[in-house]
This record gives sequence, structure tokens and C-alpha cells, in this order.
Amino acid sequence: MTSVLLVEDDGPLRRALSVTLRTRGFDLLTASDARTALDVFRSNHIDLVLLDLGLPDLDGLEVVRRIRLESQIPVIVVSARRDQSEKVRALDAGADDYVVKPFGVEELAARMRAALRRSQGGDPGERVIETADFTIDLVRKLVLDKEGASVHLTPTEWGVLEVLVRGKGAMVGGQTILRDVWGPSAVDDTHYLRVYMAQLRRKLEPEPSHPRYLITVPGMGYIFDENGAGR
Repeated sequence: MTSVLLVEDDGPLRRALSVTLRTRGFDLLTASDARTALDVFRSNHIDLVLLDLGLPDLDGLEVVRRIRLESQIPVIVVSARRDQSEKVRALDAGADDYVVKPFGVEELAARMRAALRRSQGGDPGERVIETADFTIDLVRKLVLDKEGASVHLTPTEWGVLEVLVRGKGAMVGGQTILRDVWGPSAVDDTHYLRVYMAQLRRKLEPEPSHPRYLITVPGMGYIFDENGAGR
């Protein structure tokens, strides 16, 4: 069974989620504060973390950052904070997804399964993509330049790049990227996507103003072209 750490200080919600997620095949460990959560995380095999941000002893964003120092397992934030800036802060801190309370358990379970699939990578032959200018390792979640040095990407930049790479040369719609990286509530926030695409091009393209790998399909979406042929 998939081992899930649920970090939630609301006792009734914690107990209810524990029961409903167990019936859907997840093995639940729980914590009501940040310090307990980090202790449980470090002393058990955990496949995924569900994390509330409003914890009594430490802000949930700090918990995300500390987990990211030690592991790349999926972290899904479950929070009542609805402001878009909070979502961006959580994703940039290293969260893989952001679910706003109240939510449907079926949607949450589906988000969990999707995050787990992404973390496990594709087929072995598809896990490393080499271009003339950089290499993408989908399993280790990193990018190397042509000299072999690591290219620093924020978690959100990585999320956008990963969705495009897994498109295998096909166009990926802008709303699809927004949904997969930011969540269903962000499908109309196209300005976020334009900002992050510009940042990725500055970091990966030899000539960011004339992209060869991260190609825009006007009014529709984007393509990752590993051959660097441009359009």
C-alpha cells in the first residue's frame, strides 16, 4: 500500500480523511503539528505527504522546504488559504500540488494518484532526455547544461518543463499545463504560464528570444522539441 503522511491540526478532519483515504487503498500516518510530522517523515517510509499550512508550531511552507532538503517525494498542500500568491509560494517552496479546502475526497485521491505517477517517472528509456544544449533527468528531477553543471530550476519551473517533456513532442495545451502544475482553479491564469515559460527559456535556450526547444503554438499551447529545430 502507498504510505501517506497526513499533517493536519484539525482533529475531526484528520480522522475523517484518515478513514476515507484508507478505504481508497492508502496507508495513513498522521501528525497534528510540524515537529511531529518531520519526526514521522524521517522515521518511516513515506510515499506522499498531505500537508496543511496552518500548523500550530511552524508554518507549513517551512515543512515543505525541510522535506525538500531530504526527499523528492510528492507533497500536496491542503489548505483553506485561497489567495493565488499563497499557491505560488507553496509551489515555489517545493509542493507538487495545492488543494483548497473544502474539497471532494475523490478529487483529492485523484490528485494523489497523479502526483505519485509523476514521481515514479515513465519507462526507463524515457527518463533521460539529451539535447545539444542540456540534459533532463526525469527521475532525479534535474537539468544539466552541456558542461554537466546543474541548472537551478524552481519546483514550479520544473513542473512546467516536466509536463512539456512528457508530451513527447506533441503540443500541450496551456490549460493542461496550468491544471497539472497549479491545479484546476488556475486554468485561466495564463499570465503565470507566460512568466514561467520566459524564465525557463532564459535558463535553457541558447537564444531565449528565438527558442529552439520550448516552442509556442500561438493561442493554443507549447511544444518541447528535444531536437532543437525550432518552429
